[in-house]
Amino acid sequence: MELSLMVVPVLALVLALVLDSCWSQSYVLTDGDKLGRVFDGIGGLSGGGATSRLLVNYAEPYRSQILDYLFKPNFGASLHILKVEIGGDAQTTDGTEPSHMHYDNDENYFRGYEWWLMKEAKKRNPNITLIGLPWAFPGWVGRGKNWPYDYPDITAAYVVKWILGAKQYHDLDIQYVGIWNERSYDAKYIKLLRYTLDKSGLEAVRIVASDNLWEPIVVSLLLDPELSSAVDVIGAHYPGTITVTEALKTQKKLWSSEDYSSFNDEVGGGCWARILNQNYVNGLMTATISWNLVASYYEDLPFGRDGLMTAEEPWSGNYVVESPIWITAHTTQFSQPGWTYLQTVGHLEHGGSYVALTDGKGNLTVVIETMTHDHSVCIRPPLPPFNVTSQNATFQLKGSFTSIEELQVWRSQFNFKTKKPYFFEKLPPLKVLNGSFTLSLAEDEVYTLTTITTGNKGSYPDPPPSAPFPKVYKDNFDVCESKGLDAPDFADQTGVFEYYVNLTDPGPHLFTLRQVVTQRPITWATDADQTISVIGDHQQDLTVSCDIFMENIQTGGVFVAARVDKGGGSVRSARGVFFWVFADGSYRVTNDLAGQTVLAEGLSGTQAFGWYTLTLTVQGQYASGLLNGFPLWRNAVVLTPKNGWAAIGTHSFELAQFDNFSVIAE
Repeated sequence: MELSLMVVPVLALVLALVLDSCWSQSYVLTDGDKLGRVFDGIGGLSGGGATSRLLVNYAEPYRSQILDYLFKPNFGASLHILKVEIGGDAQTTDGTEPSHMHYDNDENYFRGYEWWLMKEAKKRNPNITLIGLPWAFPGWVGRGKNWPYDYPDITAAYVVKWILGAKQYHDLDIQYVGIWNERSYDAKYIKLLRYTLDKSGLEAVRIVASDNLWEPIVVSLLLDPELSSAVDVIGAHYPGTITVTEALKTQKKLWSSEDYSSFNDEVGGGCWARILNQNYVNGLMTATISWNLVASYYEDLPFGRDGLMTAEEPWSGNYVVESPIWITAHTTQFSQPGWTYLQTVGHLEHGGSYVALTDGKGNLTVVIETMTHDHSVCIRPPLPPFNVTSQNATFQLKGSFTSIEELQVWRSQFNFKTKKPYFFEKLPPLKVLNGSFTLSLAEDEVYTLTTITTGNKGSYPDPPPSAPFPKVYKDNFDVCESKGLDAPDFADQTGVFEYYVNLTDPGPHLFTLRQVVTQRPITWATDADQTISVIGDHQQDLTVSCDIFMENIQTGGVFVAARVDKGGGSVRSARGVFFWVFADGSYRVTNDLAGQTVLAEGLSGTQAFGWYTLTLTVQGQYASGLLNGFPLWRNAVVLTPKNGWAAIGTHSFELAQFDNFSVIAE
């Protein structure tokens, strides 16, 4: 009798577990009730800063192939949105993007590569949404202060001129402009920007504010009707898929206007898969924009490979289509801006999430993700613990969807255990029986089920293999031989280096590279006191040579450098071997960009408005320098760093020219 009393409960427990494993949790998808919010799209961000820097130097056909993977509909990521930096002549993470107005009496709408990139995106997708956002401003905008909003009329005019220039010179319609700064928003500026846009015939351009944090602007929008009427979208950076109550009360569009920022391996792809769904499920955000669009900057710079794909070797032509490209396609190829989310979206019973969208014409797209915690961690913010397990899920189609008989199926499996992932695979169509279908969902998967039949996994032949930076690299900055873009092969970290036609010296130095920023920009980043532009790999033993021309009689100074170990947001503390010459007739060799550790110094006889050739050789623990081919100093002891970039730059924000640059690695 005691035995039977013990056995019955055990059998009941086993039976319950078996039955539970066979059952499916049911989820309803309907448009019969009120629909959710209107979908605004998925996008990528070029800038903040200089993150597409190396893309422009790719040769064809590889450059066009990369652009196709990003923007071509029904091919790769098929992005709906391109957001670009309105260059401000300041280092804003990985480098500097040039301003359309270096000075208050200067306008040039052909600087940099963002105009080119927007046109290439528009060429592939005429319906793409274009957004501009200034991360920084030229120094003159703040009249000597590191703050752009003390003179809001000047700042508003500066931004509006960029939007007008986009249309006048490139036939580009900018649809949104953002307002961002690290400290806070400025209500007076936002109102004045709205007024200036309207006065300039740009009533259709919408404002995203604060394009940083939900608070404190959402409270101000609720209290200030004039401010509320000026703002169309509340943008948040790295919101962790959640919003705040006050933001919902404003009834404004809510966007994750900068997100992701994660290394683009499979965990980065998992991060992207999770937030693309859960930004809406948890936070009702109707657009998500990746920082950055394409990791096209040196990997040793801050946030290396934090793009949707990687294109960091223009010298080899190699690029890599990373997992986030195909995760993006799960949403972008099967829904478009203007579609509407269903009210019936949410979390799955055993972890993961699902969203559903409709075009209102009978089409339905459902995206499901089951990313586990450790395989979907983003760089920020911290991710609270949660569990995801394998599960069956049954979806009931109701409302106008009851007539759907078949759904196209696309699946990505990360397969972290086998390390053999499969991304964006087309599976056989799924029959819908009696208005329902059931899926067996494993961990770390993404599914798209859709009535849209145009999905396609585009492909090109493999690009050339990865290769180190060339052992011998030379550039005479001849614009006649350039690629037609105002972007030499250097990656500007601080300052702006541009092609220059030196009409005062029509001889061998007719075409040069010129540093043109003469005033410290308004920036949130810790810019160096000097300008610097780096190039190449993190190499060890090399010879760097360059012709230099100083344009400041009393304070002028320039350098060539090797083994520069830091750039971007860390450039102020860069170490390396810096060979400086000055217009006062002296030279100095330092172990750091700041010039604190002096390895050698003396007289050089250099002065302004004369050309000199500097040659720096670093081998092992020793460095030597030549001036015009003759030894100036030798055998300076260099213990650290062991490797780094080659570089050129100036002693301050000043005019200076460079020509006939070369780097030869051992």
